[in-house]
Amino acid sequence: MSFKKLGLLVVFLASQFSFSQEGIAVYSDYLSDNYYLLHPSMAGAASCSKLRATGRQQWFGQTDAPALQTLSFNGRIGEQSGAGAIFYNDKNGYHSQTGIKLTYAHHIMFSRDNVDLNQLSFGVNVGLTQSNLDETAFLRPGDFDPNVLGTNVQKDSYFNVDIGASYNYLDFYAHATVKNAIETRRELYSDFESDNLRKLILNLGYTFGEEDGLLWEPSIMFQSISQTKESSFDLNMKVYKQLEIGRLWGALSYRRSLDGAQYKDDSGSLKTQKLQYITPIVGINYNKFMFSYTYSYLAGGAKFDNGGFHQITLGMDLFCSPEKYHCNCPAIN
Repeated sequence: MSFKKLGLLVVFLASQFSFSQEGIAVYSDYLSDNYYLLHPSMAGAASCSKLRATGRQQWFGQTDAPALQTLSFNGRIGEQSGAGAIFYNDKNGYHSQTGIKLTYAHHIMFSRDNVDLNQLSFGVNVGLTQSNLDETAFLRPGDFDPNVLGTNVQKDSYFNVDIGASYNYLDFYAHATVKNAIETRRELYSDFESDNLRKLILNLGYTFGEEDGLLWEPSIMFQSISQTKESSFDLNMKVYKQLEIGRLWGALSYRRSLDGAQYKDDSGSLKTQKLQYITPIVGINYNKFMFSYTYSYLAGGAKFDNGGFHQITLGMDLFCSPEKYHCNCPAIN
């Protein structure tokens, strides 16, 4: 396969994985006790306030490889409300974006007892993002292109809104969120550019097992972006084990796109490859602290690099309720 064709395929697959550079790309970090990154309705839904920091790096050793950092905090305010904030920095070659999301959520408890979990939640994010295009390395000395300034970093800012809902009932949970719900415009890559890459994200999961033994949590996620007709699904299995030092857990996630890219192999045959990611995760909760490591491997014959995607998540639980919910619900308890 020629380098040009391989490059085009890699760009297509990268876009399939992150579904654009608008806001925070949807990776598998939600499995590291971080559903709030995807769903604003989870702000303050748990029995503890949660502080989480993530750092993600793709393709070690490659210049200007994609990298993402996030810092988030959410917690309960009052009996029925939650609030949170997310800060993020996302860089991919000459393109980067930084932003903030502020969240408000409202929680309705249907059970008579506060320890029996039966909670419906609604949430909204209001976010501001600054996109940057670094053109300083586009031209060599003496070159000229009327479409490239070549001496500065172009910047443009825009805002957007995410809306979502969650339902947590004992060991079962369901989340639905619409990202980029409001149409906005910017003028960074063209004179009239739409940022209305509206994205739908759905999560379903259930936990079963023994609290003092193994807890099993199968879950699925589906995401779709209407403007580009891209979609994918995740199949996940997470296992928890309570130890004397804390709770040890691991997860395995399989992501597959429902769309493919066509390419020609070395023999000239036309083939189609769909995005496939295999992601193992390991983590531990020790007292109020949480640590996890995530590795994603891109499967398929055509790929840019054999290296994977590495991510570290650090967390702390604060202001916890003195009594936990009576359920196998690690994301809430």
